[in-house]
Amino acid sequence: MQKIIDYLNANQSRFIEELSDYVRFPSVSAQPQHRKDLQACAEWLQVHCRKIGLETRLCPTDGNPIIIAKTPRNSSEKRPHYVIYGHYDVQPAEPFELWKSPPFTPRIEGRSLFGRGASDNKGQNLAHLKAVEAYLKTGTELPCDLTFVIEGEEEVGSKSLATFLKQHRTELQCDAVVVSDTGIPSPKHPALTYALRGIAAFELIMHGPSRDLHSGAFGGSVDNPAMALCQLLAKLRDKNGRITIPGFYDDVAPLSAYEKKQFARFPGTNRAYQKFLGVPKLFGERGFTPVEQRTSRPTVEINGLTSGYQGEGSKTIVPAWARAKLTMRLVPNQNPRKIISSARRYMFKLCPPTVRLEINSGHGAEPYLVSPTSTQAQAALRALRTAFGHEPVLIREGGSIPIVNDFKKYLYADTLLMGLALPDDNAHSPNEKFDLDCFAKGQLMSAHLWQELTR
Repeated sequence: MQKIIDYLNANQSRFIEELSDYVRFPSVSAQPQHRKDLQACAEWLQVHCRKIGLETRLCPTDGNPIIIAKTPRNSSEKRPHYVIYGHYDVQPAEPFELWKSPPFTPRIEGRSLFGRGASDNKGQNLAHLKAVEAYLKTGTELPCDLTFVIEGEEEVGSKSLATFLKQHRTELQCDAVVVSDTGIPSPKHPALTYALRGIAAFELIMHGPSRDLHSGAFGGSVDNPAMALCQLLAKLRDKNGRITIPGFYDDVAPLSAYEKKQFARFPGTNRAYQKFLGVPKLFGERGFTPVEQRTSRPTVEINGLTSGYQGEGSKTIVPAWARAKLTMRLVPNQNPRKIISSARRYMFKLCPPTVRLEINSGHGAEPYLVSPTSTQAQAALRALRTAFGHEPVLIREGGSIPIVNDFKKYLYADTLLMGLALPDDNAHSPNEKFDLDCFAKGQLMSAHLWQELTR
């Protein structure tokens, strides 16, 4: 391994330059005007993988291309095979005015590289590519076969990848999938994520009068859909932070003593977390710690709420409609279809007869759970310990990565979630960054991982 380590150390400056080039592409999958930028980014990645020594092809889809890059194979030998997943698409950068520097002009400050996509997910997937480059360029034999699958639609629900996996399941059949698209509590607390919350999205539209009405001439004689919607939403949660949807908690499994012990190792205090969030006081489901509330308990959140006049000054109306966007985060053992059905019935029941409620379902994903004590999980923990020089922690993530369930469904493989992002990396927010020490340690982690997995 020393040749690998020496190569990685000697080439860090170039790796940072290559990450900067990668980040310069405004590969925003949610915005149609960036379709050419996504294509250009995929083509750059294809060329980069070939320079490393990978057998690479650009696979067209109904959406954005998928990159397939393989380590050279010895056809006469059957070896363990692992898939490394990542994505080159990024979130929109708006609001631009909150960025300290242009989002697609990479800026290095201290040991951080700022730019949209630096952490989510370009820096993280590039760390794995650099580790494999170190093997290939030093003539060090990999103990397994590797296939990179890097897509361009993760930020819009991986619409094309599920179909792609189904079509290429034989080619991609593997022993496990490795994903670095999650986070770690700190550089002294590298982490293996063993569970993800699922998600179910809704849009609620409360219909009132056939048009906006003069609030003086008509107000008081007709129900205000904005008021009715707010009253309905307020009934979804009680004063103790418990969701009131019938049956919402029926299948939620309690954390084990082992899991609670792991959570207690998280760095920081509640006061520091409160200060980091910038809130006057923390709030969450009573009886659970903030770490438990945001990683292992189900929630209902209002993501957007709008109605009536939004311009300068006032406009005295009873609006014709009100709209809210909601998401539920669901935990392992919860059945999304059961919860969604119960939530819809409950919200229709809460709707008064003076207005009409319309509910449109959006995207969704199943919760995900993998055994933290499996041999593969233990191998991942050893690689993390070696690379970071600290004892890793086991964590649950509050977010969702829908594609991991498709890996299980089509490739029959568990996913090892080995994130490199820090809590203050501002993923999905202005001034996104990636810690360059985590970038370097991520390369080392990946290099050790293939040895550990094939022991």
